[in-house]
Amino acid sequence: MSEGATRSLPPFDPADPLGIDDLLAPEDLAVRATVRQWAATRVLPHIADWYERGELPGIRELARELGSLGALGMSLTGYGCTGASAVQYGLACLELEAADSGIRSLVSVQGSLAMYAIHRFGSTEQKERWLPPMATGEVIGCFGLTEPDHGSDPAAMRTYAKRDGSDWVLTGRKMWITNGSVAGVAVVWARTDEGIRGFAVPTDTPGFSAPEIRHKWSLRASVTSELVMDEVRLPAGAVLPEVTGLRGPLSCLSHARYGIVWGAMGAARASFQAALEYAGSREQFGRPIGGFQLTQAKLADMAVELHKGVLLAHHLGMRMDAGTLRPEQVSFGKLNNVREAIEICRTARTILGANGISLEYPVMRHATNLESVLTYEGTVEMHQLVLGKALTGIDAFR
Repeated sequence: MSEGATRSLPPFDPADPLGIDDLLAPEDLAVRATVRQWAATRVLPHIADWYERGELPGIRELARELGSLGALGMSLTGYGCTGASAVQYGLACLELEAADSGIRSLVSVQGSLAMYAIHRFGSTEQKERWLPPMATGEVIGCFGLTEPDHGSDPAAMRTYAKRDGSDWVLTGRKMWITNGSVAGVAVVWARTDEGIRGFAVPTDTPGFSAPEIRHKWSLRASVTSELVMDEVRLPAGAVLPEVTGLRGPLSCLSHARYGIVWGAMGAARASFQAALEYAGSREQFGRPIGGFQLTQAKLADMAVELHKGVLLAHHLGMRMDAGTLRPEQVSFGKLNNVREAIEICRTARTILGANGISLEYPVMRHATNLESVLTYEGTVEMHQLVLGKALTGIDAFR
């Protein structure tokens, strides 16, 4: 028998049954602990009230605090950005979404969409103007791609920018825009005679407005807006110079979807933990419900899908850090992890019974939030078709 076979095994950890923490470096664990502590102090005591009220009060202060943690534009380098690894960014997304999807969305849109677009496709002047204050949270950004009539088919967008001398004149509408009404800069994608172009639009420009969308039943603790551009006149320096075509916004979406792969597992983990704790304390028929076979089967199935999802997220993070992550692989992760996260939340709700619909527990809040996460930044069907094309070589989109 080998020496390794005689060595005593570590105890089984219900919080980490696969030993995934063994794959993490001390720096990764430190990032996770920092973000988890911030969320526990600043979000969890208030989130049920924010959600019930349909508000995210103090969003600017929260953004500055997240900036001080280095969580905004976390995986970008220079211009005040942290330059963290993809795995560290993913761990931060998981911890933020374990608090609430709306908080993770704030960070994702700021860093992986608005800042990423400027960092990758912007001019030096645009980067120097916008990225440092966005990294500290002094300036909040938003990302305008989806339109009222065009979501999964962005190539059909109607927002249009035309040249007028050295200026651009931008007209159109965008819909379901996170951070829109509190943003200082909006990255807006529009058709032009040259193809689709991106614009860094200061939100105090005449003709720009961002009315907030109300009456949501999901992502209630998140600022969601419409963007309206009524002949917004922009200087030549507002256009992102390094990209033309859909490659620009789609590459930004791929980066943001990667964060969702991790974040969805945060919502799932919070719901699973609530169900596990409840099963140990709730008694029926003279014993904790966690002692019944059907409840244990539910807990086992949830744990399997939760930690498979975390392992998948970590694998994709390692590929991103190595520069080998493909968009199809991100679609794989988003499709699987969000779909499984919703199922975990729904199963957790059954374990909690009637208490599962109460905001005293996080389960229903996470479940309803994930209904938005399921369809934004690529619906289930679109990611299935991305994978279908990759598997068969046949484009079924058209």
